[in-house]
Amino acid sequence: MENGGFIMIKVTLKDGSVKEVESGKSVLDVAKEISEGLARMATCASVDDKVVDLRYILKDDCKLEIHTFESDLDGKKAYWHTTSHIMAQAIKRLMPKTKLAIGPAIDEGFYYDFDVENNFTDEDKLKIEEEMKKIIKEDLPIEKFVLSRKEAIKLMEEKGENYKVELIKDLPENEEISFYKQGEFVDLCSGPHLMSTGKVKAVKLLSSSGAYWRGDEKNKMLQRIYAISFPKASQVDEYLAKLEEAKQRDHRKIGKELELFMTHKLVGSGLPMYLPNGATIRRLLERYIQDKEVALGYSHVYTPSLANSELYKVSGHWDHYKDDMFPVMKMDTEEIVLRPMNCPHHMLVYKNKMHSYRDLPIRIGELAHDFRFEDSGSVCGLERVREMCQNDAHLFVRPDQIKEEVGKVVELILSVYKDFGFKDYEFRLSLRDKEDKEKYFDDDEMWNKAEGELREILKELGINFYEAKGEAAFYGPKLDVQLKSAVGHDVTVSTCQLDFLLPERFELEYVGEDGKMHRPVVIHRAILGTFDRFMCFLIEETKGAFPLWLSPVQVKVLTISDNFIDYAKEVVEKLQKENIRVELDDRNEKIGYKIRETQLQKVPYMLVLGEKEVKDKLVAVRDRKQGDIGAMKLDEFISKINEEVKNRSN
Repeated sequence: MENGGFIMIKVTLKDGSVKEVESGKSVLDVAKEISEGLARMATCASVDDKVVDLRYILKDDCKLEIHTFESDLDGKKAYWHTTSHIMAQAIKRLMPKTKLAIGPAIDEGFYYDFDVENNFTDEDKLKIEEEMKKIIKEDLPIEKFVLSRKEAIKLMEEKGENYKVELIKDLPENEEISFYKQGEFVDLCSGPHLMSTGKVKAVKLLSSSGAYWRGDEKNKMLQRIYAISFPKASQVDEYLAKLEEAKQRDHRKIGKELELFMTHKLVGSGLPMYLPNGATIRRLLERYIQDKEVALGYSHVYTPSLANSELYKVSGHWDHYKDDMFPVMKMDTEEIVLRPMNCPHHMLVYKNKMHSYRDLPIRIGELAHDFRFEDSGSVCGLERVREMCQNDAHLFVRPDQIKEEVGKVVELILSVYKDFGFKDYEFRLSLRDKEDKEKYFDDDEMWNKAEGELREILKELGINFYEAKGEAAFYGPKLDVQLKSAVGHDVTVSTCQLDFLLPERFELEYVGEDGKMHRPVVIHRAILGTFDRFMCFLIEETKGAFPLWLSPVQVKVLTISDNFIDYAKEVVEKLQKENIRVELDDRNEKIGYKIRETQLQKVPYMLVLGEKEVKDKLVAVRDRKQGDIGAMKLDEFISKINEEVKNRSN
């Protein structure tokens, strides 16, 4: 469409409104037309879902979403990616012999890998930070230019950047390769970037470490610097405070202090061992969820942690998860593998006998051990392990039962979150990426049906949700529940997946009301996810101060002197008969020392016993939160404890 000689194009904005603009205008020009404030805050944009610079020229009708630092992760990453170039420029100014490797934005900040003569010292990092601030103050324009592969290699060879040359040589022969220039500094990069270095306001270098080039231990060890930047200096202080809080909540630190779990190199990386305190919590969690499931009509099974590799070839996992599985073990005529998941076993449990439509739904649950071939650099405490135990279940349903059963799964999730006091969470509808033919089973009709049904069910149930492309399982879409942790991280705990594929691959059937054979639909669901990751989340949420019903030790009995040990033993015995988890501290130590030590152990209640308590047959009660709450009869205290456990309070 022409307007006074100009070709006009239609730009559809995020809110659905359509704006007519002249073809040839940049994204920044359009942002200014919308709002000068938006243009000032903009960091990058998405044009037809592709993330681009603000300098990107609009030529045809398109969808346009303008990102800011505050709006979303894309907006933040453009900001952080620009700052990574500022850091690289600062280091090249201070240490000209440094070779550049890679410097991506990550979910929180950015890093850059450098080949330097000596490891970075704290003094070096202070100088780098100061030089970055100078570059920001210079407000250097950031310009993009494109070269052919041959020209790009020549430019990087002239600059002595051998790592960049290697990266370029890995790109397709005919690909045009982009660079960004700011002042004297040029870097190979696909972008996007801010318009100038002055758009960055506050920076902070966080840490440095060694990192192998391309993550391969056979390659040279480089030096990596992690850093972050923000539009306001106050945000740096807030972030550092958040990091300190995260350090205090680190489940590995708390797990060691409270003797919950341990690792040992003789056992292996990613293979934690639960100590008595941690094992108590895990046992309570297992009983808790199994009791809930039994009450809802689940039948529990035990299936082996090993399987013939053919099982996973039938299910399709072999094609999609083979690289995440431990190597095959050859035994006689079989090839055996440690299982990465349990659904194929449960398909065979269902297939063990014929079923009628009257039998469905059939709900099969298991506390199942699975194994993932994680590299040693990625394992972390209980958060990322090589052996995990899943609160797994598979529901075999008729098509007309899908909505009701998904609804019951959602109700169970909400019931569990209420018991644990979880309030900050969102439901995410995880969909496939249609372009990714490797990751997802290729059947458009099946995917459209499954995604459409799950989306419609969520709407009918009145569940608020957002959609995420590329997060589905290989066999179907899923509903994930994203819990917000105490330090602001999104953690996937519960999941509910709709599967039309595995029933087909395993040829599952039931006899319908019409007497003919029909295919069931499978709902995969995990409420607590894996017990390992759930415990990690729980430790960090509570800082180890577990609710009374989950505390490995609920009550600690403390004697003021040896004269009161006999009475203390009577109290302990009575508490034990009431199934209250109790320990006695009858050491010949000062009572203040015993109380402080028990507080550090995060025990919910202390019973302090002295002359008055023995004489009047009382217990002096100290609460973990409130301190001294006075003396009471032991039976009264037991009633108080039992009521709190029943209500899952404290």
